[in-house]
Amino acid sequence: MNIPHYFAPPAGFVSRRQFLRRAGNGCGLLALASLLSDEGLLAKPSAAAGPLAPKAGHFPAKAKSVIYLFMNGGQSQVDTWDYKPELEKRDGVALKGFDNNTGFFTDQVGPLLKSPFQFERKGQSGIWASEIFPKISEHVDRMAFIYSCWTDSNNHSPALFKVNTGMARMGFPCLGAWVTYGLGSESQNLPAFVAMYDTLGRGLPKGHSQNWGAGFLPSVYQGTALKPQGAPIDDLYRPKEMDADQQRAQLDLLAKLNRQQAEQRPGESDLAARIESFELAYRMQLAAPEALDIAREPLPVQKLYGIDNPKCAHFAKQCLMARRLVERGVRCVQIYSGGMENERSWDGHIDIAGNHRQFAGETDIPIGALLTDLHQRGLLDSTLIVCNGEFGRLPVSQKGAKPGRDHNPHAFTTWLCGAGVKGGTTFGATDEIGLRAEVDRVSIHDLHATILHLLGLDHTKLTYRYNGRDFRLTDVYGSVVKAVLA
Repeated sequence: MNIPHYFAPPAGFVSRRQFLRRAGNGCGLLALASLLSDEGLLAKPSAAAGPLAPKAGHFPAKAKSVIYLFMNGGQSQVDTWDYKPELEKRDGVALKGFDNNTGFFTDQVGPLLKSPFQFERKGQSGIWASEIFPKISEHVDRMAFIYSCWTDSNNHSPALFKVNTGMARMGFPCLGAWVTYGLGSESQNLPAFVAMYDTLGRGLPKGHSQNWGAGFLPSVYQGTALKPQGAPIDDLYRPKEMDADQQRAQLDLLAKLNRQQAEQRPGESDLAARIESFELAYRMQLAAPEALDIAREPLPVQKLYGIDNPKCAHFAKQCLMARRLVERGVRCVQIYSGGMENERSWDGHIDIAGNHRQFAGETDIPIGALLTDLHQRGLLDSTLIVCNGEFGRLPVSQKGAKPGRDHNPHAFTTWLCGAGVKGGTTFGATDEIGLRAEVDRVSIHDLHATILHLLGLDHTKLTYRYNGRDFRLTDVYGSVVKAVLA
């Protein structure tokens, strides 16, 4: 019998000739590095290489990080910041010519409904504020209000995708992913982009993790969602049976195997993201428990946020975590107030007075404290705060035992505060009853262009090539709202 003397080498096998060729190249590179070092021409090694390494923006900007406060469900503009005396005068009167298809429940349209809350001018700027925001309204002279925002869907999921990703359908990168793609992160030991959702068991926003997803961008730029119960991040702690040296050796082996795979398949960007995610997870095991431990804060600070107040403690913890994260170099933090629809969020179809009083009670003290704390620490000079929902509410009532308000895509309010924002400013206007954005209308693309500008990014230059075309957060639209810039 003839026995074959040759067997095919296993995958990844390196022949002697390949080894010598690689070794030769390596020696040459070592010699070159030595010569460059002697001439002082060798670049200093980067402390943080990789896709999340900090990058310069397109131009200098004050804002280095952003905290996005999302009032999930659709906060009513006419019951919060956009005061409409005409609604009081016409309360209970049917709105002639109103299109019942504007909202979601076409068969439950009632007459005009005045706000159940009192409004008062606040600060030196005299900006109108609802009584449900006594703490936030203390900061109006630092805030800029855009009353004329609008969107193009009256349904939660598309509207959430629109305000988060610039597109009313799933599969596109969100604002936080674009920002971390453009700027990287100042912290290499924590996620660049963190999302926090409802901690009271009321569910995730419609569309779930798509709202903080990276879409077609490399997955390393997607948001890291903190779990509401138990350990905030899966596998945050090292297994008890493994010591640090063993884990380090394991990660080194994984990285080596993934790099070999990447060399064979250079077009697969997910491999680089996978290597980075393993390394980041390792570094996070040391940094994240400390960053997320609000018990380390002095008791007066915890009390300021309302940690001791059962009504708002859950949201207070998230706001305090947000401050601790941006303080440690995290680029983006997004916090969702409220869970799924109706009474579990700001979706006030039933009893608008009770719904908004409840959710304002959960958020007013923590957000007011966040603005105070950031200001006192000097962090408001480098942190941008954005607050809105996916759309507004209608000025007409939604019929029921207690009147509510249906969805309104034609008008909602966004406020901004902090780095680069012109405080005490109002921009745009709705009509006399708050139904439509009428003066200086601001689209979602305009809003995104403004946020990116405040962070030092030109929305027309922040692009990513995918499937043969260049994509951007603002598609082919968007203009910066210069009136709110300091």
